[in-house]
Amino acid sequence: MAEINYEIVEELGVLSTASSGWRKELNYISWNEGKPKFDIRQWGPDHSRVGKGISLNREEAKALLTLLKGLLEE
Repeated sequence: MAEINYEIVEELGVLSTASSGWRKELNYISWNEGKPKFDIRQWGPDHSRVGKGISLNREEAKALLTLLKGLLEE
């Protein structure tokens, strides 16, 4: 399996914290030296371990925000 590199450009916020110390976070991350994206996933307490998640470019993040606003207004 190829090595995956990442750089957390900006830590935007914590969505939740599990009793194990793992946190679900929203960050702005560059994966494999690519253009940074908004990223939601679980991280170990010191960011050395990472779980599955989703990365969104700016357009996808705007679309998600629109969908969530519509759901929360109902």
